Amino acid sequence: MTSPTDIAELEPAELEVAIGELGAQPFHAHQIYRWIHRRGIADFARMTDLSLGLRQQLEDRFVVGTPTVEKRQRSTDGTEKFLLRLNDGQMVESVFIPDTPRQAFCVSTQVGCAMRCGFCLTGKMNLARNLTAGEIVGQVSRLAHTFKLADTGFNVVLMGMGEPLHNYDATMKALRILTADSGFAMAPRRITLSTVGVPAGLAKLANETVMPNLAVSLHAATEELREQLVPVNRAYGLADVVAACRSFPLARRRRITFEYVMLAGVNDSVGDAERLAALVRGIRCKINLIPLNEAPAIPFRRPSDTQVDRFAGTLANQGAIVSVRKSRGRDIRAACGQLIVEGQAASPAQVLAARMSG
Repeated sequence: MTSPTDIAELEPAELEVAIGELGAQPFHAHQIYRWIHRRGIADFARMTDLSLGLRQQLEDRFVVGTPTVEKRQRSTDGTEKFLLRLNDGQMVESVFIPDTPRQAFCVSTQVGCAMRCGFCLTGKMNLARNLTAGEIVGQVSRLAHTFKLADTGFNVVLMGMGEPLHNYDATMKALRILTADSGFAMAPRRITLSTVGVPAGLAKLANETVMPNLAVSLHAATEELREQLVPVNRAYGLADVVAACRSFPLARRRRITFEYVMLAGVNDSVGDAERLAALVRGIRCKINLIPLNEAPAIPFRRPSDTQVDRFAGTLANQGAIVSVRKSRGRDIRAACGQLIVEGQAASPAQVLAARMSG
């Protein structure tokens, strides 16, 4: 006996082929796609514009693998964090960020993370495994239908647990599913992919037909400091990351966002700001400063507002476009760098398997 196929994993063309084997017509694929993604229906029996015979065949052959809500927390600022359980029992966190220009969902691409940035809690979990495309899209679907936004529009940021370019194929397939006309029909400009910078992944991304906004996490302006804060810099050096960004094709009116977590006394001096401005000069970009979201397990501190303003002012005087991120959901540990599933650290076997698959 083979396991049922997760129909939420399939792109429209794949679904047409799969149901064609059941004798169904291609237009039925678009109907099914709309039920699953736009309407959030996981029960084939409720797909009432399909024949009873086709619904039964779908029931026998497929499942819809939408993650289930294990826990839901609401911040005083309206941000909500969801602990979602996947079909194999693994769990990830996703965040709903309201009151933005368009409501935003922050979703995960991996269970844990292998990047091990020194100021991020997710890295404390190590990497258990990559998410599938269906599991990435499933987070969006769960949040979109929870907040009744499937028909009104929203933004998606791949800034949750994990490194999207470390799970490249599943991440890009998820973006194609999200932008498919029969589903959520998202415009790529409504999706932001945040990466620590994987040059080979950036080179592949440059040739994709679905091009999200790009946010690259720098966090330091010298190789030495970045290696201390972002251990993967030993493999993907700062110079290589910035060079990949310089050659990255940008559509008119688009910019790369460089993210920079500010750590008191570590990377927040005027000299650091001057070096950062020089590093990215000539790239069509903006710099997003993120004052550290502190946590007991993180050995750094948040700089003062005065120091943040001084740093931002120095960048602006150097000609950079700069913004300071207003962190949301800090009281429920839903802010940038604070996502972690307690008690779900990866075993050595999982770490090895995840590294081999990545």
